[in-house]
Amino acid sequence: MKYNGMYALAIASMLAVGCVEEKKEETAFAKAETENSFDYNVDQFADVKILRYQIPGFEELTLKEQKLVYYMTQAGLAGRDIMWAQNYRHNLAIRTALETIYTSEAVEKNGEDWDAFVTYLKRVWFSNGIHHHYSNAKLKPGFSADYLQKLVTDSGATLEGEAFDVIFNDKDNKKVNLSKDADIVLESAINFYGPDVTTAEVEKYYEAVKVDADTPIEKGLNTRLVKENGKLVEQVYKSGGLYGAAIDNIIGWLEKAKGVAENAKQEEALGLLIEYYKTGSLETWDEYCIAWATSTEGNIDWINGFIEVYNDPKGYKGSYETIVQIKDFDMSKKMAALSTDAQWFEDNSPLMEEHKKDSVKGVSYKTVIVAGEAGDASPSTPIGVNLPNNNWIRQTHGSKSVSLGNIINAYNNAGGSGRLKEFAHDEEEIQLEETYGQLGDKLHTALHEVVGHASGQINKGVGTPKETLKRYKSTIEEGRADLFGLYYLMDPKLQEIGLVEDWEKTGKAAYDGYIRNGLVTQLIRLELGDDVEEAHMVNRQWVSAWAFERGQEENVIEKVTRDGKTYYNITDYKKLREIFGELLRETQRITSEGDYEAAKALVEDYGVKVDQTMHAEVLERNKQFKSAAYSGFVNPMIVPAMEGGEITGFTVEQPQSFEEQMLSYAKTYGTLK
Repeated sequence: MKYNGMYALAIASMLAVGCVEEKKEETAFAKAETENSFDYNVDQFADVKILRYQIPGFEELTLKEQKLVYYMTQAGLAGRDIMWAQNYRHNLAIRTALETIYTSEAVEKNGEDWDAFVTYLKRVWFSNGIHHHYSNAKLKPGFSADYLQKLVTDSGATLEGEAFDVIFNDKDNKKVNLSKDADIVLESAINFYGPDVTTAEVEKYYEAVKVDADTPIEKGLNTRLVKENGKLVEQVYKSGGLYGAAIDNIIGWLEKAKGVAENAKQEEALGLLIEYYKTGSLETWDEYCIAWATSTEGNIDWINGFIEVYNDPKGYKGSYETIVQIKDFDMSKKMAALSTDAQWFEDNSPLMEEHKKDSVKGVSYKTVIVAGEAGDASPSTPIGVNLPNNNWIRQTHGSKSVSLGNIINAYNNAGGSGRLKEFAHDEEEIQLEETYGQLGDKLHTALHEVVGHASGQINKGVGTPKETLKRYKSTIEEGRADLFGLYYLMDPKLQEIGLVEDWEKTGKAAYDGYIRNGLVTQLIRLELGDDVEEAHMVNRQWVSAWAFERGQEENVIEKVTRDGKTYYNITDYKKLREIFGELLRETQRITSEGDYEAAKALVEDYGVKVDQTMHAEVLERNKQFKSAAYSGFVNPMIVPAMEGGEITGFTVEQPQSFEEQMLSYAKTYGTLK
C-alpha cells in the first residue's frame, strides 16, 4: 500500500502511500525556500511538472553498498517495459512509433502540430502509456490523425490498425473504469485481462481458486487472465512466461545484487525473489515477503515485484514497481517512536474492541533516501509505502513502512504557486499551514502507513476485502488509514513522544489542509463534468464530505461564501476529531465485517459525484496559477567507474531533460514488443 505522491504535491506547493500522489493540496501550495542552488525543476507541460531529486549520503556508503544500490536500480529499470504492457495492450507499439518519429531526421519539426505532438509524447512517457496516470482517462492528442499518419510515413515508423486508431477514437477511453453501472473489467483498458473477459467471468474464475484460509496466497497477483479457445487461462509473469524477456534481465541484475548483499537475511530474501521470478510461484512470493519484511538490518532496502493492485478494477493483479532505498538514520530515529508505540495507538483507537488487534506485529518505520524508481513508481512517485500487502503476513510477521524523505524534500524545494492564499479561509489558516503544514503532512503520512494500515482485523470467517468489498476495497482501505492518521493528529501523544512541539497547532494545520483539499483544491485535477474516480481522491472526498455533513447541525465545518468565492472553515477541531473517530469506527466495521452495501453507499454517496457549480468555481479561480497540478521525477543516473573490467566507484549524474532520460531508458531497457 502506498501513500500517493499527489499528497506530496500538496506539501510541496502547499503534501499523498500505497496508500499511495499530494493529499494536502495546499501544503504543496506553500512557498518553500530552496536549501541550496540545486535546480529541482526540469520541465513542465500540460498538467505535469517534472522534477529531479538528489541522493544525499550515497557517497558515504561503502563500495559494496553502492554496488548493491546500483544493481537493484538496474534490476528495477530492466522491468520498465512490463508496466507499459500492463497498462494497455498497445502501449509499447505506440511508444516505439512516437519515439521513432521524435528522433527521426526526416520529420519536419516545427509548427503548432509538432509542438502538440511533443506534448502528447511527454504525457505518454509520464503516464507509462496513453491513459492519464491519475484520472485514468485516455490522453487527448492536440493534432489530427492525418498529421500523425504523415509523421509515421515520413519517419518510417510502424503504427497501424487498432494501435493507430485508438489514439483518436472513443475506444478504451478508461484505463480503469469503476463506474457503478459499468462492467468494470470489460470496460477497463488495463491489460490484466483479455479484451473479451467480463467481470462475472473474473469473479467466477477466482471464486473457484481455493486457498488456505489462514495463509492465503494473493491469487492472480502475477498473471494475465485471458481466453484461449473459449476457456479462461492465466498467463504467468515469469522467466519463460509472459514478459519473460524483461524478467530474465531482472533476474540477471538480482543475481549480481545477491552477491553483494549486506547480510545473510538480505541474501535469503534476494534468493527467494529470484526464485519467484523464475517460477512465478505465489507460495514463493509469500516466502519472499516474509523474508523481506523481517530483514530489517542494513543500510539498503528495496521494493520490487508485482505489488499494488489499484490498477486492477477487481483488485487481484499487481502492477510492476520498484524503489531502491538508502536508510536516513537521523529521520528514522526520530520517527521510530511510532513503531515503538504502535500497540498504544491500536488500543486507544475508537475501533470496536472486537476489531482491534491484540498484538500489532513488527511495524518497522523508516525515513529513506530514494536512489532509483521504476514501473508504477516512476515518473509519478508515492511518498510513503507500507508493505507487504498480504494481510496474514502483516499480522504474523510484521510490515515495513517507509517515508521517501528526499522525494518529499524535492517537492518542498521545487517552489510554490500561491494557491494557499487563494483557497484558505483566512490569514490564521494560512499562517498555520506555512508554519506547521509540512510537519503535519509528514506525520499524517507516517500515521497512515505505520499505524493506519497496520490497524484492525478482519472478523473470523469473513473473506478478504478484495472479495467482500470488491471495487470499493482500495478506496475504503485508503480512507481507513487516512482516518486513523487524522484521529491521532490532534492527540497530545504526538508531543509526548517527541514528534511535535505543539500538537494542537500541528493538528489544526493538518485538519485544515485535509478538508481544504478533499472538498476544494483536488478538483483542479478534474475536467469539468468528470466524476472522481482515482481511489485516493475518492477517499479524500468521501472522508471530507461525510465529516462536513455529519457536523452540519453544530456547524463544525462552516461553508463560507465571500466575494463570490467558497471556503471551508473548521470551527471546532475537537468535535471534528470525534467525527473522524466515528467514521474510522464505521469504516473499520465495514472492513472487518465485509459490508459491501455500506461501502458502496459511503463511496457512491459521498466520494464520486462532484458539485458542478463548485467545480467550475474552483477551475476559474485556479486559472491564475501556472504551476502544474501533478509532479513527477526523472531519476539520478548512477554511473559506474570501471577499471580492468571491475567497478571501482560510482558517480551520480543528473539528466539534463525529461526526454533525454525517456529515450535512454527505451534504448537501454526496451526488451518487450
